[in-house]
Amino acid sequence: MKDTARKAFVAALIVVAVVALALALWKLRIVIALLFLAFIIAAAMRPSVEWLHRYRIPRGIGVLAHYAVLLGVIALLLWAVVPRAIDQVDNALGGIPTSSSELQKETKASTGFKHEILKRVQTGLDELPAGKDILDPALSVTFTVFEVFLGIFFTLACGAYWIFERDRAEGLVLSMLPRERRRVVRDTWNLIDMKLGAYVRGQLLLIFFVASLLSLIFYLIGLPFWLLIAIFAGLVEIVPVIGPIAAGVVAIGVGLTQSWELALAAGLAVLGVRLLEDYVVIPRVLGHAVGLTPLTVLVSVTAIGILFGGFAVLLAIPVAAVFATLVDVIIRHRNPADEDVPAVLFPAKEVEEG
Repeated sequence: MKDTARKAFVAALIVVAVVALALALWKLRIVIALLFLAFIIAAAMRPSVEWLHRYRIPRGIGVLAHYAVLLGVIALLLWAVVPRAIDQVDNALGGIPTSSSELQKETKASTGFKHEILKRVQTGLDELPAGKDILDPALSVTFTVFEVFLGIFFTLACGAYWIFERDRAEGLVLSMLPRERRRVVRDTWNLIDMKLGAYVRGQLLLIFFVASLLSLIFYLIGLPFWLLIAIFAGLVEIVPVIGPIAAGVVAIGVGLTQSWELALAAGLAVLGVRLLEDYVVIPRVLGHAVGLTPLTVLVSVTAIGILFGGFAVLLAIPVAAVFATLVDVIIRHRNPADEDVPAVLFPAKEVEEG
């Protein structure tokens, strides 16, 4: 009886500990998601940082150079896009009202698509709080912006630190495992790291490809807001399944404001670029970087979006790729050292050997 009671007590403690750990992880899910995103960013940067290190450039300088290039690209994009986007909106609306009275006159005089936009702007301005009532919303927006910047800083800082600490962490984990399992765990770890890095670098190339090609096509067919829609279509490439559909819907919707022929041309343009991407670009750029079927991607995106919210959709494919690799190694007993190593911009095997 004593042994039975002791086993029941130990089992109850284990169950309680597991539940408590699950609740704690759920509460910290935002931090965990940002940390996982940092690991993905580090995996994408690591080959180029190591390549620079072989030319005697310190890893810290290499990481800072990557972040400087990222900020430079964002600044260049804003400099090139924002003025042209404002001009496109101004031309589409026939001039942007600069005062409340002008906005009211334009709203009454306009029709169709322009009328709907101006009406929504007027309604939003009428609903803005005035006086002391504006203080609380302003503070709320300020705190939200601060939290976003804090999250970005946390992610980039963790990504930079992981470049330096990854090997130490790997060695610590391996030291706690039986000797006969260390090689498989190390090879699995490296395979996951290389898959995630290749996926991120490939996605960046796809974003640039889609945005550039669609902006040219939309300009040639005369689609309003051609630059904004093309950039939107490129950015939503990071959202699996849903992103391309959203880009097509927006392009067709804007085309319908002019004519059904323009809407058809815009829809065919998005479809054509998507087919070119699926059958030509992705096989050459990404290949089988993550090794997921379309059904797996769809289920992963839906499940993670429902469980963790819209932000986590961006991490759906990386999370699914990690689980798929673990299933291959643990359940299907595949040797991770024999798996094809994806190479996007950098040959990963050479990085590992170097």
